[in-house]
Amino acid sequence: MINWGIIGCGNVTEVKSGPAFNKVAGSRLMAVMRRNAALAGDYAKRHKVPKFYTDAEDLINDKEVNAVYVATPPGSHKEYGIAAIRAGKPVYIEKPMALNYKECQEINEASEKYGIPVFVAYYRRTLPGFLRVKEFIEKGIIGKVQFVQLQLFKAPSDNERDGKLPWRVDPAISGGGHFFDLASHQLDWLDFVFGPIQQVKSIVRNYSGLYKAEDFVTAEFSFPDNITGTGTWCFGSPESNSRDIIEIIGSEGSIKFSTFSFESIEVVNGSGRKRYVNERPEHVQLYLIEKIVQSLEGRGISPSTGNSAARTAKVMDEIVAEYYKEEK
Repeated sequence: MINWGIIGCGNVTEVKSGPAFNKVAGSRLMAVMRRNAALAGDYAKRHKVPKFYTDAEDLINDKEVNAVYVATPPGSHKEYGIAAIRAGKPVYIEKPMALNYKECQEINEASEKYGIPVFVAYYRRTLPGFLRVKEFIEKGIIGKVQFVQLQLFKAPSDNERDGKLPWRVDPAISGGGHFFDLASHQLDWLDFVFGPIQQVKSIVRNYSGLYKAEDFVTAEFSFPDNITGTGTWCFGSPESNSRDIIEIIGSEGSIKFSTFSFESIEVVNGSGRKRYVNERPEHVQLYLIEKIVQSLEGRGISPSTGNSAARTAKVMDEIVAEYYKEEK
């Protein structure tokens, strides 16, 4: 039985991940940790978790906990991830894996040194709708893939406009702005489908002036097999311009779908135009957690690991490198 402990039982664990640990065969949620004792106790009570802690070290050293899920902001992923590894406990880390590629490397070096596996919460590698798109590509229903176009535009939140900035736009805590939080999912999934990104060119700006992190990114990138891609991310957009689109163009058609809004998958080819449901699971991390548990039990392989997640971190670092060089 894989007995999980969660470090950082915040919003992401309420529905997306936390309940899934008790719904996967061979898995259960044994303990949670949050610095605020009242909030930790409340979470444990509501989710029927046997134990709660206010200190991460106590959770990691709990003899009944044999795997750790790090669900804190990225700024503490390296610290808690390596601590779990040194304690001999497999670790599942929220995405992005760490503040930057260098920290990801340090986690993976510890993983190799101690022989303890690392997994990262890039769960779109296991979601049915996204696997369906991958299957369409592999079956050649749009011919040979030639290029990918990606657009993600979002309006600033009211809090951002009021100067009440979330940690996600503080590079010291998150690694960058919303680009790091959201584009990481997209870039990782493209790595999963087409292979590692090989070359990157980018322009990075802050147009809104609401915070110091980037809020506009445009990038060109390439994959193996002569496939190219372009992406534009804007987090200072008016609401009327909001969009969430990935379009994969092939020699005989195209596939269009969304990353976050779970809109229908649209396929256009010689047979016409068809739409396929892309259903949002109740707990979006359940399928990946299931794969991780199977991997730990020797019954399968997780598609998302520390090594694959580090590749995504490296690409993100390369995309924003000039912007943060200028900032310094």
